[in-house]
Amino acid sequence: MWDLPRFVEEVEQVRLALGLNNDNFFLLGSSWGGILAMEYALKYQQNLKGLIITNMMASAPDYDRYADEVLAKQMDPAVLKEVRALEAKGEYQNPRYMELLMANFYTEHICRFPLEDWPEPVNRSFSKINQELYVTMQGPSEFGLSGKLENWDVKARLPEIRVPTLTIGATHDTMDPKHMEWISTQVQNGQFLLCPNGSHLSMWNDQQTWMDGVIGFLLAVDGR
Repeated sequence: MWDLPRFVEEVEQVRLALGLNNDNFFLLGSSWGGILAMEYALKYQQNLKGLIITNMMASAPDYDRYADEVLAKQMDPAVLKEVRALEAKGEYQNPRYMELLMANFYTEHICRFPLEDWPEPVNRSFSKINQELYVTMQGPSEFGLSGKLENWDVKARLPEIRVPTLTIGATHDTMDPKHMEWISTQVQNGQFLLCPNGSHLSMWNDQQTWMDGVIGFLLAVDGR
């Protein structure tokens, strides 16, 4: 069964196989990986030296509201109307649906480059995505969650996280950067990094800011 507890245990099995512990184990989770990283920390933080949550909020309902109240309203109304009409008919596999999202949403909020300039690893990742698993967990729509993660929310449990934690948000992200900053105030030892030119894949389109922030955090926690 594909569910969060299974994925958490898979991370733990990898840690055990590699012989990592709280002297050398930093866990970084991006997007869905951020959900997994938070869940892992809430169960196994005794094994962590540090935690990095990049471009993922701590609440699926809050993300849904942000997608509906902020992101959708930034889209051309005519385009949004067509997208909503396709979604209402369940036509998520219609080539037109992805065509509209790529030109009007993905290049604005996922990877903020023209499509022809998307990095090869990004294109490769999208081409290899497990669509069945993606829809099971995320749901078919890009405007919010409707799969198994639809009601996921760990906001109230964030104060349980004691390990040094870096949260990373981006101005043009699908995730609310103000929420990302708020997470850093809820964990016991948190700090926040904003990528002002970044979107959901800010490690690509605000790379210098993202890399400098992550490396600086690792070195600081490591005492170097």
